[in-house]
Amino acid sequence: MKHLLTFLFISFCIVKADAQPVPVGHLTIFSEDGDKFFLILNGERQNNVAETNLRIEDLNQPYYNAKIIFEDKALLEINKNYLQIADAEGKFADVTYKIRKDKTGKPKLNYFSMVPIRQGYVAPSNVTVVHYGQPTPPPAATTTVSHTTTTLTNTEAVNVNIGMPGVGMNVTITDPLLGGTSTTTTTRTTTTTTGYNDPAVGQPTPPTRNVGCRGAYAMNTSDFQSALASIGKQGFEETKLSTAKNIASKQCLNTNQVVQICKTFGFEQSKLDFAKFAYSRCSEPANYFKVNDVFGFSSSVEELNNFTSNQ
Repeated sequence: MKHLLTFLFISFCIVKADAQPVPVGHLTIFSEDGDKFFLILNGERQNNVAETNLRIEDLNQPYYNAKIIFEDKALLEINKNYLQIADAEGKFADVTYKIRKDKTGKPKLNYFSMVPIRQGYVAPSNVTVVHYGQPTPPPAATTTVSHTTTTLTNTEAVNVNIGMPGVGMNVTITDPLLGGTSTTTTTRTTTTTTGYNDPAVGQPTPPTRNVGCRGAYAMNTSDFQSALASIGKQGFEETKLSTAKNIASKQCLNTNQVVQICKTFGFEQSKLDFAKFAYSRCSEPANYFKVNDVFGFSSSVEELNNFTSNQ
């Protein structure tokens, strides 16, 4: 009985530990002068529509490399490495940065504030909220074109001459039904989808998710963390690899997600096998060089490079 209670207690603790939410942080960036901008974190576009006040939620890394590209091309881009999302102890926080211009007019990204995570927090209506890995959809532009055709027809007149001894009469009859103005108006509505073309990536923003993995949206943070946990729970390397491939075959992954999955494997060959398999499922193949860091042997790096070059 004692052993049974001990087993139940341990099982309860494991279940409770698994149920703990994955820690995440939040980032808000606002432009002091109202300049609209696009934000890129670790090579991933966060907003497809230029904003002046942007909030990114569910960030699962303590630091990010950030790039800000302004809608106004006259403003220089901002590049900032190690953008802090956690405090000095590594605890995730709700961080705010602001964009302001220096004395020369050059925009800078400056730290503004950091507060603990607030449960149930609702951002103000003037702040655009994006969940990390799920960029805002591009706007649909609707154009209405009106075409007017006008046809003019001369008024028809009928002359009647009546002649009688001692009487002369000339009558002109105008019939409005025989002439006048005819106007025809044709209205055509055209809907086009526009998106931000990120020069850093070189691919236009996809209008929908169902466009393949190159340039598409990767798994959102919540789904990916669940998938990563499922892979990690597998007791055998072969099962881990098959589980990871099964997940990747049905979802798109960004480069950082591929790296995190590779790190769950204990063998170099498993990392290499999955890295080759996931290349076609990566939303940003231009950044696939980051996967090289998971390998312990240069031969593995060379083999992956040769593989991706031939795709």
